[in-house]
Amino acid sequence: MNPTVGIAVILTVLQAAHCQMIKDLSACLLGQNLRVDCRYENKTSNPLSYEFSITKDNRKHIIHSSISVSENVYRGRANVTMHRNLVCLHLQTFTASDEGVYMCELRATNDYTGNQMRNITVIKDKLEKCAGFSLLIQNTSWLLLLLLSLPLLQAVDFVSL
Repeated sequence: MNPTVGIAVILTVLQAAHCQMIKDLSACLLGQNLRVDCRYENKTSNPLSYEFSITKDNRKHIIHSSISVSENVYRGRANVTMHRNLVCLHLQTFTASDEGVYMCELRATNDYTGNQMRNITVIKDKLEKCAGFSLLIQNTSWLLLLLLSLPLLQAVDFVSL
């Protein structure tokens, strides 16, 4: 095998390995609704599939999924929003009966290394309220850009005087 071709094959395999990795899974209350944030690092532009489930009484229940069928109990109450590197589950009218171990499972198309999974135990009385600006904080590149451009803006203002 040509060494160049061999290196290209190895790089392709390494790039496909772990195309996405879940970095953090958190839960909070937004009014009477539960929000579960699944933050991930994506190393590919391949489409991403997700599944949110809950385990209670030693049984897995699908809440919302693009991989499999959601259970009827959750269909009218659950929805998912996707932002850059964030998949959010929103479960309306969260009650103590919805407590359990929540799991976020992610799969990138053509990622043959398997699904990424992370879970979190959710107990209503121990949940914190969601921060109003948490979605702005999750992608801080705009803040960094603003801070780096301040000296430039000050210089332009000084020259115009």
